[in-house]
Amino acid sequence: MNEDVEPQSGYTSPPPGAPVKELRFRLPGLPLVRQFAEDEARASGIPEEAIGDFVIAVNEVATNAVTHGADDAWIRTWTVDGALVVEIHDQGRWKPGPIPGAVGGMGLWVARLLSSDLTLRVGRGGSTVIMRFPGKG
Repeated sequence: MNEDVEPQSGYTSPPPGAPVKELRFRLPGLPLVRQFAEDEARASGIPEEAIGDFVIAVNEVATNAVTHGADDAWIRTWTVDGALVVEIHDQGRWKPGPIPGAVGGMGLWVARLLSSDLTLRVGRGGSTVIMRFPGKG
């Protein structure tokens, strides 16, 4: 997992011309986020047997965004070289856990295990998590 204090300009942007899907959400909208994630996984060619893990990873990060970050957050998706990229952003500033001895706080850890790459960027503009998942080869 990569962690940066200040995001580099343009790092989280999709390539020029890439179709991007976006959903803004709040805590009550997490079921919509899970459905959005499932639909995007299927559309990008993620194998059926991997979709459940994909939705879990997205849900963990989205839940963190609206419980530890800010009331409002958004998710964007696009594909690059066959991989599905998921970006979740909120206006808050939170740090990865878990704290030793904690019974929770393992969402980023779980998402990192389930994705092929995870980057967390925290700065003045909020917190952004970018995850990659293999899709069509």
